[in-house]
Amino acid sequence: MASSVYTINKGINKPIEFKGLKAQYIVYLAVGLVLLLILFAILYIIGVNMFVCLALTVVLGTALFMFVYRMSDTYGQHGLLKKMAHRQLPTFVKASSRKVFITLLKH
Repeated sequence: MASSVYTINKGINKPIEFKGLKAQYIVYLAVGLVLLLILFAILYIIGVNMFVCLALTVVLGTALFMFVYRMSDTYGQHGLLKKMAHRQLPTFVKASSRKVFITLLKH
């Protein structure tokens, strides 16, 4: 009876990572690249010079890669979502009477 050798998955509860991009930034990059492909196709169909289309796509693609990698390094897996959530918090709570807080204590 031959014993089987199984490898243990050490990546449990770790974010998906691809070439340094973490979690949702992979999706952001993929969507950006698809939009660049659509932009290239539209410009080519309209009749813009091929070299202009290529130059514009390469420049925008490079900017997209730099932007997404910088966001991934800066915010990490959950940092961008936390930043967007923090933006929705009010800076202060204004209450004209104490009645709101008194009713909280009764419950």
